[in-house]
Amino acid sequence: MKRKQPRRVARELALLSQGQMGKDPEKIAQEELNNIVLAAIRTLTHEVEETLENAAQDLKRGRDRLLSSETRATGMNSAKTMVSDAVDQTQTAINRLGYAIELPEFLYIASLQEVRDYTLQLLTTIVKHRQEIDDAIRESLVDWNFDRLPKIDRSLLRIAVAEMVFLETPVQIAINEAVELGKRYSDEEGYRFINGVLRRVSKKLELPSSRA
Repeated sequence: MKRKQPRRVARELALLSQGQMGKDPEKIAQEELNNIVLAAIRTLTHEVEETLENAAQDLKRGRDRLLSSETRATGMNSAKTMVSDAVDQTQTAINRLGYAIELPEFLYIASLQEVRDYTLQLLTTIVKHRQEIDDAIRESLVDWNFDRLPKIDRSLLRIAVAEMVFLETPVQIAINEAVELGKRYSDEEGYRFINGVLRRVSKKLELPSSRA
């Protein structure tokens, strides 16, 4: 298998473990890599369970609609939409289970120390500068409420802004990496949204062109 870049693995771990690592940067800095991986897998497992529950509810609603609609076209179309949504959600859940299985393999083929160091650097930076990062994102949103964004999108945006503003990562690299993770964990609308927000953030903060 092709060696996966340590920083790419670190971004993925930071994305998935972000909500479970607390708010104490000193404590986060002492975390062992296996605890971070465990937090990431727990996040994926929770999302899989939640997605499958939603899929099951859609299937039940679709079945009930089919039974009650008989031959009415509107009822049939509504039922088909519900079943289609359930199938999509089930596929998403299966994909995320696959990601959880892949995580240990990613670590095996990457430099473990590099992965741990950069994961913790990302997490501690986000915690230390949370208000500044969130404010930069809020100011770049158009017709969106920051607190109502999907958790995965908020976490992705925080990682990218932390990299661009505080870790001196080239703007284009930070955006591209966030978009790639968005394709993996969000959806088509999500990763396009992330791309647009981050470009507005870099423009509003007037990050130097040498980092773009």
